[in-house]
Amino acid sequence: MLELGGILILGILAQWVAWRLKIPAILPLILIGLLVGPISTLITEDGTKWIEPVWNGNNNGGLFPRERLFNLVSLAISIILFEGGLTLKKEEILNVGPVILKLITLGSLVTFVGAGVSAHYIFDLSWSISFLFAGLIIVTGPTVIAPILRNIPLKRDVSAVLKWEGILIDPVGALVAVLVFEFIIAGEGGNFTKEALIEFGKIVFYGTTIGVASAYTLFYSIKWKLIPHYLMNVVVLAIVLAVFVLSDALAHESGLLSVVIMGLMLGNMDVKEIKEILHFKESLSLLLISLLFILLSANINISDLMLLYNWKTILLFVVVVFILRPLSVFLSTTNSTLTTNEKLFISWVGPRGIVAAGIASLFGLKLIMLKEPGAEYITPLVFMIVLGTVVLNATTARAFAKIIGVFLKTSDGILIVGASKVSILIASYLKQKNRHVVLIDSNPDHVNKAKKFGLEAFGVNIYESDLSENIEFNDIAYLMALTGSSTVNKYALNKFSDNFGNKGAFRLISSDEMKELGDNPEKSLLSYTDDFINLSEVVRDYPEVNEIELKSHEHYSDIISLLNKEVHSIPVFVKDNNGKIYTIPLYSEINVEAGHKLMYLGKKIELEFNNN
Repeated sequence: MLELGGILILGILAQWVAWRLKIPAILPLILIGLLVGPISTLITEDGTKWIEPVWNGNNNGGLFPRERLFNLVSLAISIILFEGGLTLKKEEILNVGPVILKLITLGSLVTFVGAGVSAHYIFDLSWSISFLFAGLIIVTGPTVIAPILRNIPLKRDVSAVLKWEGILIDPVGALVAVLVFEFIIAGEGGNFTKEALIEFGKIVFYGTTIGVASAYTLFYSIKWKLIPHYLMNVVVLAIVLAVFVLSDALAHESGLLSVVIMGLMLGNMDVKEIKEILHFKESLSLLLISLLFILLSANINISDLMLLYNWKTILLFVVVVFILRPLSVFLSTTNSTLTTNEKLFISWVGPRGIVAAGIASLFGLKLIMLKEPGAEYITPLVFMIVLGTVVLNATTARAFAKIIGVFLKTSDGILIVGASKVSILIASYLKQKNRHVVLIDSNPDHVNKAKKFGLEAFGVNIYESDLSENIEFNDIAYLMALTGSSTVNKYALNKFSDNFGNKGAFRLISSDEMKELGDNPEKSLLSYTDDFINLSEVVRDYPEVNEIELKSHEHYSDIISLLNKEVHSIPVFVKDNNGKIYTIPLYSEINVEAGHKLMYLGKKIELEFNNN
């Protein structure tokens, strides 16, 4: 009881520490597991572990019989892989661009072949074990890359490549590892006879068939409302476990393949409840990951760690991290717009994550039980790559970015709260001027409309979301609250100005503030005379953005006077020669210089005076 409760408490504590220090959670989880497991044997008087996951019937205080730990890990990994499959969208693969597509195909192939050959010749492992190791270390994963990237302002192209590679390669790498493992199982210790290949075919057939069939069954069950809303999450959980068990019963070791296929299929179907299901699975996966990685790390023995205590380990790490990773990146980015330094940084940041470590532990346990030669190397080798890459990237990525010059010294991105027609018009104009613009809105229809205009938009409830966690916002320096609710606008500025408005945070004036003549609110506004209703009416009648290059402060004052007389034209902001944006009320008190530009919405005015 004490040990189980302690594992859960330590797991959540590790997650909190990771959040606080902005590091991947897998790092403190594995370190805690090693501390209470193999490392603790060096401290205790009788040489036992503080937490012993496996009970072998010899009164060593273990928590689970070996088979039960094996079953627990299998079921937990099936849930984690299903959740990973849900996140992989076919349109994302088509839209991420050739660089990312090459990274998850050509780059994965380079890593798979290179790591397999290296493990075979360096550690003298069988080809099957070597390529299982290679399949497991293909993946990077968003849970390890995101915390690292949040701490480093980067050019959007660079952060996008790393982000999407991590998201897309997780289920791809898991699928490769599962197929290699099942090929080993079908071969019964390396005897790849005709019967073994037939057995492998059966595993793939049953895994794929049951995965696809279960995805459609669940899809129509949800569509036809056969599952009540309050039972949705737990029913999906039960179905995932049922699919895993059924598939495994029909074809031994096909369960993981079934749940990955099921997740991939369901994630690409029109299921309105998919976000809610995914949110539940993410929370459940977080708890399972916290429990699993302490248990699995604690299950490693000192003898396992001693297998790595030689020069071969360092050589394999160097080959994987400093040869294969750069080779795969440079081959995948040939003829791209990325600079050499940007390619070097992407090569440097390649931490392996939770999927690699979790599946390695599961497959390692299974193969050891089957007495597969060399199986004892799988878990420690993969854990070595995971820990080594996470520590390396978490401690050096920021400094390396500065050294090679990809660190973004100045941020000019703009975050717009609200995706109304007004916001879309302003955002489209700014995007045409090569500014990074992100819109957020709680209304999915507004978000979808913004995306149809080619804008970057996210469905966000600002009362619930912590936007600082999004790596897409690393280069944001301006905040504009343009919703129809003055309460939301004020709240957005109060909550996000420190993170996203260091160069300027602006909001619309409310209707009530407009009525209080002579008592203007704070100056961080677009206009003292135009609220959301005025802006919406102008954009409805004249959906245009106009720009005038200014020659002097007098020139600016004359144009502002002219715009104030035209009810269908609203000045919004001025941009100086350095690209800094000022709102009109604030900027009216600052001297305008030649070359500054005034932007206004609505009807184009006729300049009836000399531009002095």
